[in-house]
Amino acid sequence: MKKLLVCALMACIVLSGTACGKQKKVELNDGTLQQVETSELAFPQKAQKTLTGLISYPANTESDPNKRTIFKRMEEKTNVHINWNAIQNDQWGDKITLEMANVSTLPDFIFTAGFGDSDLLKYADQGIIIPLEEYIDNYMPNLKAVFDKFPEYRTMCTDTNGHIWAFPWIEQLGSEKTAIQTVGDMSFINKKWLDFLGLSMPKTTDELETVLLAFKDNASKLQAEFGIDGDIIPMSCIINDGDQDPAILINGFGDGYGDADRGRHIAVTDDKKVICSATQEGYKKGITWLHSLYEQGLIDAEAFTQDWSTYVSKGKSGRYGVCFSWDVANIDNLEDWEPLPALEADTKNITPQNGSFTSGFDRGRCVVTAVAKEPALVCAWIDQMYDPFQSPQNNWGTYGEDDEFDIFELGKNKAGEDMLKHAPLGDASPVEVREAECVGGPLAILDEYYGTYVTCPDDAQYRLDWIKDIYTPDMHTKYVYPNVFMSQEDTEKLSDLQADIVKTINARKSDWIMNGFTDADWDAYLQELDGYKLGEYLEIYQKYLDQYFANLG
Repeated sequence: MKKLLVCALMACIVLSGTACGKQKKVELNDGTLQQVETSELAFPQKAQKTLTGLISYPANTESDPNKRTIFKRMEEKTNVHINWNAIQNDQWGDKITLEMANVSTLPDFIFTAGFGDSDLLKYADQGIIIPLEEYIDNYMPNLKAVFDKFPEYRTMCTDTNGHIWAFPWIEQLGSEKTAIQTVGDMSFINKKWLDFLGLSMPKTTDELETVLLAFKDNASKLQAEFGIDGDIIPMSCIINDGDQDPAILINGFGDGYGDADRGRHIAVTDDKKVICSATQEGYKKGITWLHSLYEQGLIDAEAFTQDWSTYVSKGKSGRYGVCFSWDVANIDNLEDWEPLPALEADTKNITPQNGSFTSGFDRGRCVVTAVAKEPALVCAWIDQMYDPFQSPQNNWGTYGEDDEFDIFELGKNKAGEDMLKHAPLGDASPVEVREAECVGGPLAILDEYYGTYVTCPDDAQYRLDWIKDIYTPDMHTKYVYPNVFMSQEDTEKLSDLQADIVKTINARKSDWIMNGFTDADWDAYLQELDGYKLGEYLEIYQKYLDQYFANLG
């Protein structure tokens, strides 16, 4: 069927070119492995080769990829020149769909595709991207080594028919329950306020409530002592907004599942059963408690409506007692704040985020198109991005540039080999320097690389320490839902079901924290979710969870 689709698409292209005389004829390969001698793929190539690629870049940075130091060095190393079509990040979403629809102008590969599962399967069915598993096994030793060491990544990249349609982005920072992604919405407490009022770090939900009341009752003292301009806000957050949501606080209620996956509201029990976290008794009790905090004036009145900039602005003014984010440095400063540990209500637990045990992962980072006349060369060139010394540069930035700042200095490890060492940036913004130097795309950074090929970024290291020392000891959940690759049919079905289910959960959550609810409201909510086929929703997730563990043996 796939070959028929490719032939039909090729015929349409030929007819279109004949009819209007404007589009060129394009020959598409059907995805069958095009074998070459590995010696022909050795770098540097004896004669310069030219490939074509599509890439995105951040606004206000270099728009010509070939002027970036990383790609300059890559061309010197491989003797492969890339003719790039570069699109600014904020225009990528609109333009990439148009680019993929015009086969006559497609490049050999899309370097920063960032395709979701539906995109990958759609373009695979249309025959405009090719399967990559045989190319990986034959011509990509760096990526194959990663897959061999961590077979779960290969499993996560493989569709239900056994095909790999894209090269992944992998960033390990910690592993399993110490991975940096296990807790996204960290809760932070103003230690300066605690010390001034003679309060201890809360360990239970009741103790936190007492602390928040103390912040409220002593607002005028706090304002005077610390020169705060504006009202004291005992606790601020952004309800239903990723890492700014206070969901981590309700882990201690009921069986302790909380609601770590705020995009899908699912969790995995210790007997590998997928449940809806937002229908559990602990969730109900946790939302009831949050309402009691709101009713007492302890939660920011703007928590349901404020945007990121407003949230940060108030935080920078020193008005928060408790807040939530990936890193408190985004909100205020590191010196005055400490992570709030797991709070006990009925139990004491931190449910890790789904997908976090395999660290940072993007399944659809880079694809090879059916236009590529030398797919083996394309794959061999892309495999250079998975070199242990190259991946950190692609991800964060490089060394030895002609400008004032570099992410890295070139140093030596204990064995006397080249090693990338994070450079002091002074007042420079790490994000801005990274965006100016890095190229993104497919890559893999493994935990074992730190100390050998690269140092761990400072802003990641202190967060890893927080995870390991404060949160991991209270992670009693055995499993998280993994990054599975579903069929097109199930992906579309889940998308349809999820729209109503997640919208209902989030709407009730906001309403109930603000206004409260009754047992009758809760029962009506459960019935409404049943009407939106919550059971079928969970069955699909269960099917792929079972398959995932079966594939891992």
